[in-house]
Amino acid sequence: MNIDKEMIVNAEVELTLLFDGACPFCRREVNFLRAHDHHDRLGFVDIDAPGYDPAAFGGITYRQAMGRMHALRRNGQVVRDVAVFREAYQLVGMGWLYAPTAWPGVSLVVDSTYQIWARLRLRFTGRESLDQLCSCRINRP
Repeated sequence: MNIDKEMIVNAEVELTLLFDGACPFCRREVNFLRAHDHHDRLGFVDIDAPGYDPAAFGGITYRQAMGRMHALRRNGQVVRDVAVFREAYQLVGMGWLYAPTAWPGVSLVVDSTYQIWARLRLRFTGRESLDQLCSCRINRP
């Protein structure tokens, strides 16, 4: 992965997703969205890249971004959790996939499930804990 390319976001994109480039599930999702983004509406920033600068992306720290999904709208507004996927899929013309996640009742189950997934994602992917990753990041040269 070319880190410099991941850190450059076109000002014309409608939604910039902050993703963990070291996570195989995250990379798969990003690759899928890129392949279906025929109108270049999405931008992607690898928060695990050494050059990630929270100040450039809504002040979202590495810890915050690693703990749950974040995206930034063109106007700077932050979107979090399942709402990121709903919006991203809508922008690539596949909003119908995530539309049910906003339905009353369904949204409660999906949002609760996502919170569990976000908390366990690192363990499922064989990674260090969030505290360990943050500690290593602070100690990077």
